Amino acid sequence: MTSTIITPQNISDIKRYFGLPLEAIDEPTFKRLRKALRAKYHPDKFEQFEDATIREMATERFQLIEMLSEKIAAHLANSADFSADQATPSSPDLYHQNARFSAKKLKVEIRTADKALKFALFGKRNYKWLLYGERFKIPNTTTYIVMDENHYGNKIGYQESIRMYLSFGEEQATEDVANWIYQNIEDRADSLIIAGEKVLIDPQQILLAIRQQTFLRIA
Repeated sequence: MTSTIITPQNISDIKRYFGLPLEAIDEPTFKRLRKALRAKYHPDKFEQFEDATIREMATERFQLIEMLSEKIAAHLANSADFSADQATPSSPDLYHQNARFSAKKLKVEIRTADKALKFALFGKRNYKWLLYGERFKIPNTTTYIVMDENHYGNKIGYQESIRMYLSFGEEQATEDVANWIYQNIEDRADSLIIAGEKVLIDPQQILLAIRQQTFLRIA
């Protein structure tokens, strides 16, 4: 399930793709723009291209627009629950001591030209190979990672993407998950994408991104 929290990057992407700032989008406008964007960027329109990279980029863009649409729809639904003189509800306190988080298949993508990074992440003896559905546990945590696709090692200097799903329960400290990611990819990854959003490779930014996507409630 997509988090309904709207980040600064979401606001920028909404203006870029929908052509209007979030506060200027009402229900009829949203429905009209969403229909047009779905027609324009649907992956089926790009099946004619032989280049798999082009098709993958089209799919990722379509998924981004769908994610933004869910957040806009939630924003409009929430706004309808308040009268004009009431303030928009604030975002949850992601650093509250009683905040609770849980992840079920949170998608994480690491882009790197370091062909040995998979070995550092997963301790694979043959680090050129990772199989779809293969399951790993982050050391000293209750967090599991499941690979999103097969990964065959590339030649030195060629960039590849390591795509995986991350799952943990409320008992897991999100700091431990963020620190594990940061410590393993620092100075080795070119970019990090969490739930479709690019995240700065910084421990606090990684923690914030994870918490934004996995927030449950204030206990």
